[in-house]
Amino acid sequence: MKIFLDTANLEEIRKGVDWGVVDGVTTNPTLIAKERRPFEEQIRQICEIVHGDISAEVVSTEAGQMIDEGRKLSRIHPNVVVKCPLTRDGLKATAALTREGVRVNVTLCFSPAQALLAAKAGAYIVSPFVGRLDDIGHTGMDLVADIVEIYRNYGFRTQVLAASIRSPLHVVEAARAGAHIATMPFAVLDKLFDHPLTDKGLAQFLKDYKKAFQETPVSG
Repeated sequence: MKIFLDTANLEEIRKGVDWGVVDGVTTNPTLIAKERRPFEEQIRQICEIVHGDISAEVVSTEAGQMIDEGRKLSRIHPNVVVKCPLTRDGLKATAALTREGVRVNVTLCFSPAQALLAAKAGAYIVSPFVGRLDDIGHTGMDLVADIVEIYRNYGFRTQVLAASIRSPLHVVEAARAGAHIATMPFAVLDKLFDHPLTDKGLAQFLKDYKKAFQETPVSG
């Protein structure tokens, strides 16, 4: 499973890439706005840091405008994947852009039926929102498992990206469900490293090493 960072913060992205575990980035207008830089400039800088898929979202709601905006976004960098919402106009734009060779991440997916339509429209990626479903009393990860099953049944090549990830457990569950990608905030990625037994074990190894080698009296 690929790991993406759901952020537009360059410092977070550089740190994740330096760890050697980040395969791509997802952004949205809200994340870009937090960085207070021009939209295209921020996307371009992200693409210079990460050599993988970088999702950049349209802000239009009408199909024709989404298509024009998607074309413009795709020209920023070869790694840009255009994000379109899972609406009627969004899927119309997805189908048109896909025919032109533009890769599309269909976002805001909340049902298997929607995911089926996204695949039919030729989506490169579909993004089910796990955490937001959990928030309203549903088991969000069940949606990921359902989409993976449906796509396997019919050989759809659309990748399943588990979005709205809130915890390390979500990441593990996404991997178990067969998601191709999980995108997460930097704080969740950082927590994936942590386990008290790792810290305890390392401390003991270093203590034993110091006792055996650094405190050994010098002979002669």
